[in-house]
Amino acid sequence: MNLPSLTRTLPLFSLLFTLPVFAATTVIELSSEASLPAVNDIARATVSAEATGATPGELSKQVNGLIAEALKTAKAVSGVKTQSGGTSTYPIYSKGGKIESWRMRSDLSLESTNIAALSELLGKLQGSLTVSSVVLQPSPETRKKVENAAMLEALGAFKARAKVISEAMGKPYRIKQLTVNTSGRYVESMSFRTAAKSTMMADAAPMPMEAGETQISATVSGQIELE
Repeated sequence: MNLPSLTRTLPLFSLLFTLPVFAATTVIELSSEASLPAVNDIARATVSAEATGATPGELSKQVNGLIAEALKTAKAVSGVKTQSGGTSTYPIYSKGGKIESWRMRSDLSLESTNIAALSELLGKLQGSLTVSSVVLQPSPETRKKVENAAMLEALGAFKARAKVISEAMGKPYRIKQLTVNTSGRYVESMSFRTAAKSTMMADAAPMPMEAGETQISATVSGQIELE
């Protein structure tokens, strides 16, 4: 009697090793910029009292008197801020090296958002003082508002560029890195020296001042990654 042969089927086990697949990504650097005008709504001016005399004591009496009078005049104008500046006294030497006289200068800073009022005040002060400089620029509040608007515009331009590249490549994108910077360039500013006029001209016409604008720029730079 033939016994059927018994065949044992041994199961075959196969081990499947799954290796991670790293999708290739493309990193692209982009930048965009937006620039908006900001009204120069604040003015800062520096006026100076200068004199030459035989002694420092004589000079201080004269110069300090001019500054005190200027402060009195400025404080009578609503909306004008005042701040004392630097004071310097130095000798003037003769050809022989001896001190022949003394020179003294004292500064007074003025600031106002009422540019017309400051213009009129400077016209009066020019009767006895020297106008050293006048600078017009946006107030901190105005600058911040325009900076934010420029930043949003620059961000929108950055996203628009990223979208164009994404659609052209047929791949979605994500922002990998982003940097935002703002800056301002003063369009209207003045820096000069005007000779003091005689006290008989204290009622001089207001100093001509045109506020103008400052260009506020925002720059966005960064990287996008195409997946």
